[in-house]
Amino acid sequence: MSNTFEITRLPRPFDVDLGADAAAKVPGLSTDLTALIAGAAGSSPYLGELITHEAAWIAPAFDDPDAALSQVFAEARALPPDRIKPGLRQAKRRLALLTALADIAGVWSLEKVTGALTDFGALAADVAIKAEIATLIRRKKLPGLTPDDVETAGGMTILAMGKMGAYELNYSSDIDLICLFDETRFDPDDFYEARQGMVRATRNMCSALSEKTADGYVFRTDLRLRPDPAVTPVAMAMEAAERYYESLGRTWERAAYIKARPCAGDLQAGEKFLKTLRPFVWRRHLDFAAIQDAHDMRLRIRENKGTGGAIRVPGHDMKLGRGGIREIEFFTQTRQLIAGGRDAALRVRGTVDGLAALAAKNWVPPEVAEKLTGHYRAHREVEHRIQMIHDAQTHRMPKSDDGLERIACLMGVDTVQMQSDIRDRLDEVHELTEGFFAPDAQARPQVEVPQELDASILARWPTYPALRSARGAQVFERLKPELLSRIARMANPAQALTALDGFLAGLPAGVQLFSLFEANPHLIDLLVDVVGTSRALGEHLSRNSAVFDAVIGGSFFAQWPGREILRHELESLLEAEADYETRLDACRRWCKEWHFRIGVHHLRGLIDAEDAGRQYAELADAVIVALMPYVVGQFTAKHGPMPGRGAAVLGMGSLGSERLNATSDLDLIVIYDPLDAEMSDGKRPLLVRPYYARLTQALVTALTAPMAQGRLYEVDMRLRPSGTQGPVATSWASFTHYQENEAWVWEHLALTRARVVAGSPDLCADIETFRSNFLSRPRERGLVLKEMSEMRNRLSAAKSPAGVWDAKPGAGRMMDVELVAQTGALLAGLSARDVPAGLAGAVATGWLNVAERKALTDSYNLFWSVQAAARLLSGRAIDAAHLGEGGAAFLCRSTGHHTLEALQAELEGRYAQCAALINGALKRELGDEIR
Repeated sequence: MSNTFEITRLPRPFDVDLGADAAAKVPGLSTDLTALIAGAAGSSPYLGELITHEAAWIAPAFDDPDAALSQVFAEARALPPDRIKPGLRQAKRRLALLTALADIAGVWSLEKVTGALTDFGALAADVAIKAEIATLIRRKKLPGLTPDDVETAGGMTILAMGKMGAYELNYSSDIDLICLFDETRFDPDDFYEARQGMVRATRNMCSALSEKTADGYVFRTDLRLRPDPAVTPVAMAMEAAERYYESLGRTWERAAYIKARPCAGDLQAGEKFLKTLRPFVWRRHLDFAAIQDAHDMRLRIRENKGTGGAIRVPGHDMKLGRGGIREIEFFTQTRQLIAGGRDAALRVRGTVDGLAALAAKNWVPPEVAEKLTGHYRAHREVEHRIQMIHDAQTHRMPKSDDGLERIACLMGVDTVQMQSDIRDRLDEVHELTEGFFAPDAQARPQVEVPQELDASILARWPTYPALRSARGAQVFERLKPELLSRIARMANPAQALTALDGFLAGLPAGVQLFSLFEANPHLIDLLVDVVGTSRALGEHLSRNSAVFDAVIGGSFFAQWPGREILRHELESLLEAEADYETRLDACRRWCKEWHFRIGVHHLRGLIDAEDAGRQYAELADAVIVALMPYVVGQFTAKHGPMPGRGAAVLGMGSLGSERLNATSDLDLIVIYDPLDAEMSDGKRPLLVRPYYARLTQALVTALTAPMAQGRLYEVDMRLRPSGTQGPVATSWASFTHYQENEAWVWEHLALTRARVVAGSPDLCADIETFRSNFLSRPRERGLVLKEMSEMRNRLSAAKSPAGVWDAKPGAGRMMDVELVAQTGALLAGLSARDVPAGLAGAVATGWLNVAERKALTDSYNLFWSVQAAARLLSGRAIDAAHLGEGGAAFLCRSTGHHTLEALQAELEGRYAQCAALINGALKRELGDEIR
């Protein structure tokens, strides 16, 4: 036996005499090869016929089957136009015979067998279409094209769909193709003539492949997967196809395009077309509504094809029947559709590859993926044996005993054992996949509405936008018992129902979200927990329900990844987007998910207020750093590269000190260094000052503009030199001059919290060096304290606290303590930005004592906890009367108090203590000058 044709299994002949006759036609083979020929020909009339035709060719092919296959491909590729039909048919005979024998003998894997069949299908289509295009060009039926255009088929691309697209062609497959042409290759006035030529070329190509002649046929072709095949031509313009999918495309067409790939003609144009369809195929949100669509499709197939009956091996359809190949494909493709829009790693064409990708990302349990992969391969082998008998395009097991025996003979197994194995596999596939598409309705028991719930609230739900569509209402009705059941188990069901009502009222659409909850019931607990506790998060959810997608991703409750990992993740996401607008929207979607994650972690006690503050700041950093190069790139494309050393973004206030809350805006200053440049060098050059002013405005717009996915942040630039009267972007020379010669003390205090966030590295380094050196200079203590005291008075006059729960403005509250810390840092010459470090600086200079520092530090931590909780709960100062049970519990838990009354008492006491402490410290220094 040859070293390269390593037989691992042998068939047995159903008809011994026929097998012996076929073996006699290929003399001189080894014992095993002779047995292979006899077994194949003795069980399959079609293989026996192929052996008769190609006996002289197959014998040497056994010596090196890979080389023999390559030769078949090379000869087919080189066929002259007048030999294409007979030449391709001979090549198909040889391919069919070699792959069948290699498959039966276990020499080639399933993937190699289907890959060889698929590659030949692509080659045949490419040879045939280019021959037709060459003929039309020669006859001047494709206006404007020359013989040089033949290599790209004149802009015609052939998309392989279904099994052809996934390299999964079976032994007797037809090939599903979509033929499109690039209409931009032709003058608009020539479009209709060009389309007529492309239609003719497509029909002739199909005829060349599928017409049965004395030499047989190559492949049956099926063009019905194109848009609206009943009314559209067999070759369509790409632009028309794109319009169809954007406006009328259905879920089954999205599933079909998972496997689509250019296989013939202009491959580059095909890839470009598929790229335009990405948003149609791969939805940006988790698409659990696809489950219902796929289930409905399965039911229609069963009804139309009569494959919905009980599993019996004789006569069972191995493709469309229960537990068959299509069940595994639907299971895999539907899960890919659900999550592939968010995770490009799931966008693979093959079924086996798809299962592996889903298992790697925890969308399918690894053991389920392994079982389905094994069953898929086994089903495909059985399918091949069925088709090998007569080269028939069928997937049904024979009903007769003789027919079943032939299949068993080709597989080299006992007939009874074969049926038992197949039945077991079909049963397990059905069991593993059916629950995904049609979960047991009994899992959702009907629940009566508890008496304490207001029935009038439920009565108005059908009027809400999310429930007005028939499908949204249908999914919600299945979901409602589970929702009410969980609400009924809460400590305050009436309050939770009211919160849920507010969420549903603000929801613009419901099908996708309700499908998400139906497939993942544990999310209902999170929803009720969030909307029942935080009005702000609940409102955010109703406007941005897609953030629930992040919870399903698997890492939602993992440890915080940190600034650098966030930045890299966002950079990768933005790089994958096609244009500026989609990048801005992608950034908003990504940021909202992480923002939501921080809020939920804080709400559930997984992190405290300090952790939340740092995480919000690191998220903002990642957004600015990742987005800035695209803002600059968009701007420089019009006005040229940044003159000089470029620009840097300086974070001020809470961003600078790396402590943001859930609703913080971003205090920013943009500093640029033009060096000696006077203007930019671009298509529309600008003088340096307007250049950087407009670039800064572009950055602010990128962060603040309301788009489809909302806005990222509010931006405040009032802390720049000269405030609102100064330019929005400040030159490096102006910034340093202003700080050294014109800035008020309060601006130096603000500089203690400044932090470079993004920009040109050397300029960023210079800014931080200047800041550190400038802050370390000696200060006139009395002047600083006097200015600080006057600033306290201005702040107090400008804004009063809105009650005891407003922990930020007012004497003895957060801003007051922050001002003391900034003053301490300035007096001590510190570059540290946080409050504890600044208060320690005040102690180091002798302004405060250790006890005062500790009292202010402890108080500030409490104030921050209240402030962070308030912004998360309501987006503003807390209204205790409307806080709700969940909100009160969260506020107490996050501050370490048992009751709101105890917390309120401590806040009032600490406000008074801190105010008195700060007043006393100033009075010790300034005497009667302090008011």
